[in-house]
Parts: sequence; C-alpha cells; structure tokens
Amino acid sequence: MTSIDELFKRPNLPSKRKLENLSDPAQSYKSAKLTANGDAKRRDYASVEEAEDPDDEEAGPELPPDFAEDDDPDEDDEGRFFGTGIDEDAKQALDYLDTRDNEEQYVEEKIDSSWLRKLALNFEKRISKNAELRAKYEDEPQKFMGSEADLDADVKTLSILSEHPELYEEFAKLGCVNSLVSLLAHENTDIAIDAIEIISELTDEDVQASPAQWDVLVNAMLESDLLSLLVSNFSRFDESIDADRSGVYHSLSVIENLASQPSTAERIGADTTILSWLLSRIQKKESPLTQNKQYAAELLAILLQSTPANRKRLTALNGIDTLLQLLAPYRKRDPAKDSEEEEHVENLFDCLTCVVDEPDGKTAFVEAEGVELCLIMLREGKLSKPRALRVLDHAVGYAEAEAEPGQDNAGAGADDSDSDTALPPNRGALVCTRLVDAAGLKTLFGLFMKKNLDGPTAEHLLGILAALLRSLPAASAARIRTLAKFVEKEYEKIARLVALRRGFAARVEAVDQRVREERRGMGREEAEEMAAVWFSRRLEAGLFCLQMVDVILAWLVAEDDGARKRIVGLLAERDEGLGDLRRTLREQLEGIEEGSGGGEAMLRDMLETLIRFLQ
Repeated sequence: MTSIDELFKRPNLPSKRKLENLSDPAQSYKSAKLTANGDAKRRDYASVEEAEDPDDEEAGPELPPDFAEDDDPDEDDEGRFFGTGIDEDAKQALDYLDTRDNEEQYVEEKIDSSWLRKLALNFEKRISKNAELRAKYEDEPQKFMGSEADLDADVKTLSILSEHPELYEEFAKLGCVNSLVSLLAHENTDIAIDAIEIISELTDEDVQASPAQWDVLVNAMLESDLLSLLVSNFSRFDESIDADRSGVYHSLSVIENLASQPSTAERIGADTTILSWLLSRIQKKESPLTQNKQYAAELLAILLQSTPANRKRLTALNGIDTLLQLLAPYRKRDPAKDSEEEEHVENLFDCLTCVVDEPDGKTAFVEAEGVELCLIMLREGKLSKPRALRVLDHAVGYAEAEAEPGQDNAGAGADDSDSDTALPPNRGALVCTRLVDAAGLKTLFGLFMKKNLDGPTAEHLLGILAALLRSLPAASAARIRTLAKFVEKEYEKIARLVALRRGFAARVEAVDQRVREERRGMGREEAEEMAAVWFSRRLEAGLFCLQMVDVILAWLVAEDDGARKRIVGLLAERDEGLGDLRRTLREQLEGIEEGSGGGEAMLRDMLETLIRFLQ
C-alpha cells in the first residue's frame, strides 16, 4: 500500500516566490531633500521664520459683533462672489474646449493578429539595427546606445502578450520567440535581464493560457536553446549587483515555470549543468541567507519531486553527500522559527527525502553515513527530528533491484515452504541492516513507546518497523535483534501496537459510518464520483497507520508463536481476533491493481502470504 507521504508527495507547487524589493540609491537622496521651509539636518534652534511677529498679536478692545474683519463689499449675503473673475473671451474659449472634450472619445488599441505582426516586424528591425550599429561602432558605444534603449523598450512591450495567450501560437510562428530567447546572449546584460523577465512573465502560472497555448510557446523556447542560455548567464551575473541578482532570480523563476510540467521538468534535469549549478549555489556560504540561495534549494526540490530521472541524475552528481553535509550543522542547532533559514532547511530535507526513494540513492545514503546522521538528529535534534524520521522512512522503503546470486530472500523468516513467491532482495534492505547495526532500534523504539505520538511521527515509525520486518534477510542477526525487541519486557511493544490499533480503528470506523449514511439514496455514478473523497477522509482518519499496524502484527504472528498468543489474547479483550487483521490486509490487497509489476507485485505477494498465516 502506498504510504501517505507518497500519495501526497507531489502537492500543487507552492505559490510563486516574489522578488524582494531591491534597494534604490535614489531614496537616500530623496529623503534628504528640503521642504519649502525645512532643513535636511535636525536643528535645536528656531529659525527666523518661526519667531513670533509682535505685530500679529491683537491689541485693543474687541470689535463690535455686527462687524467682522473678513467682511467684503463684493460678497453677497450667502457668501458668494458676484463675478467669476473671467472675461467673456476666456469664457468662450473654455466652453469650446469642454465641447471638444465631449466630442473626442478614447479608442482602445485592439490587440490582435495585425497588431502582433506589426509589433513583430518592429521588434525584428530593432534587433537588426542594434546588431548592425554594434558591429559598425564597436569602439564607440555612444553611437549605438540609443538603439539599445529602443530595443529595451520594445522588449518590455512584449509583456502585454501575457494578457493575450491566444496569440502565443502566432508569436512562435513569426519567429519572435527565437529572437527573444537570443537576446539572453546580448552583450548588454540589462537587455538580457529584461528578456529573461519577459520570458518569466509569459510562462508564469498566473497567465490564463490553455495547455496547448503554453506548450507551443515553451517548446519554441526550448528549441531555441533557452536552457543553455540561462545557464551561461549564471556565470556572467554578479549577484553583488542588484540588477544581476534580479537576473538570477528571474532565471530561476523561468526554470520553475517550465518545471510545472513533469515532461518539461525531466527535460530540464537532462541538462545536468542546471542541477550542477543548483547544487553549487546552495553550497555557497552566506550570512544572512539570501533569497536566491533559498530559491535555488526550493527549485531543486521541485525538480526532484517531478520525475525519478532527475533524482537519479542528482545521485550521480554526488548530491546525497552534498545534502548531508549541508544538513549536518542542524543535527543539534535549530534555525530561528518561521525564518527564511528554516524554510531553506525544509527544502534541503525535501531534496534528501526524494533522492533516497531511488535504489541508487539508498546505496549512496548508506555509503555517506546518512543513517548515522539521521539517528543523531532523532536523539538530539528538535526541528530536524521529525524530518530525519521521514527521511529514514523513505530510505528503508522497498526499491526494486536485481537479485544478486547467493543472496538470501528478504522477509523469508516466516516460512519459505508456505510462500508461493519469495520476495527478492532490495536496496531498502541495505538501509534496514545499517539501521540495526548502528544501534537504531533503541532510538526508534524509544520514540515508539512515548505516550503521546503525533500522527506524522506514528506514521513514519510504523512505516520503518514494517519495512524492517519485510526487508531484513531471514535468519540474519539484524532480523533476530528486531524480533527480540518486540518480545522483550513481556511483549510491551506488541501491547503498544494493539493499543494504537484500537485508536486508529475507532477513528476509521467513525468515518465509515458517516460514509454509509451519505451513500444512502445515492446513485451508482454519484457514489463512484465520491469514492476518492471518501477514501481521502479515511486516510486522514488513520487508515494507512491501521494497515501498517496490522501488517506488523501479521509478521509477528507468522514469526513467533509466543507473539501470536499474546496478540490473540490482547485482541480478545475487545472481542476482536485475527479475522480483523485479515480484513484489513484484504482491503489493502484489493487496492493493488491486477497485473501490476515491480514493487506493487512484491507487495501483493507479501500480503497474500501474511493472510494465509492469519487463517
């Protein structure tokens, strides 16, 4: 059964990161400008204008009530002037202007194919003229700077296309996409940066473009060698300069936009120079953490979540060792809560979690001593503890690998003679063995026996324990030590499992009851439409954890007679029995499609074997 992490591993991409406001050097000058009667510096004395004029003070007796100083002989009783102060000629001129204003109507420019063709023609002329002047007056920049200003203005004009995605296809057919992308290699980095920003706007997720319109534009950009040009610009941008830092940011934004489609994300990862640059960028030491470094880690996580091919490529680039080195300082130290550094650490853990899902990633994780680092975090970390537990859960999970000659079958300790299909070895078994050898059982069961387990912690712990029983080779020292942990102290770990099972089963049953009530009166089609919603509710109530508990209990029933008796006795206290475990495993089995291969087929074989032991 797929874990909750895997089901919800690829949520909608996070909302777009916004570029921080860059400092404007003009602000300092503006803030120091004088007001009409002000001074740029603070004064501790009064100016001459601020002194009181003795002539302004009133003297003598008050005026009689029937006379006021502001009486004006030209004002009527209602306080209005008799005259307007405007002669007849001026009045006629103003009336004429008012009439013309009413006659003139604003005509909005129509954005259509004709407008686009005219814009494209002008755009190509600007590019050609600038290239000609640059070649002719290479040593006299003052003679071609005017053409570059015009070209820059035309580039910015293209942003209006983001409001009219229906023109994307024709924009590509006219060859303008190739021309726009070519500007990324322009000698003037300001023009290159503006072109990158326009490409980011045209491909942004907020643009109301259909998939077909978006694909036409993006495919044209990729065919124009967009990715290589973006990477080449990384080397010439100096992030100590505000404009260049903005250029790096918008380049990352373009890559994120393209990665929104898995097929495009895999194409991005195929250009390993992008993955290499992202790896090197997140290794750059900065204090405080900059937005671009944080964005690079987020983008790397997005690419790794999109496709297994990218995860394999990162492993080949020694990415796991790099990620472990970056995370090592947080085994004891926690970043400030709700800070950018905390988000950065989250992204690094997301990257590591993705990579250890792959067979090669598991091997590299063991070789780089990732198991030992995660165990240290479980014992001493705070923020890193739940994230390290999640990494271990994914690392010990099943991953297909070719069986090596002479290697024992995993999970064969139950009874090989009763199993129709023996489970082949997998790379997860390597991680499981290292976990036991590194004294990880004490740490894991210490967490497991705590009274108040939150949902994610319980889920990951149960996933790890189920993986240990599934993957550890039969009769190996690591498997025997794991089984001994469940037996010690009068089966207290088994009692804990049964107690957890009761809680999960009660919550799932409550949801099932509500589902049965909602199903009454529904037609077949309506019920089928609601099936996914109901299943999601059951998962939220703890269905996955219930299934993992029953898998662990089934393994213990098959492995040890004493454990079997203890489990039967504990279940009988609530009028339950092994039949309840069988029902859970059968439901899990029914969720696996017939004829599925790989890990799903192995899971099916395991469940069928365990069900037979529960008869």
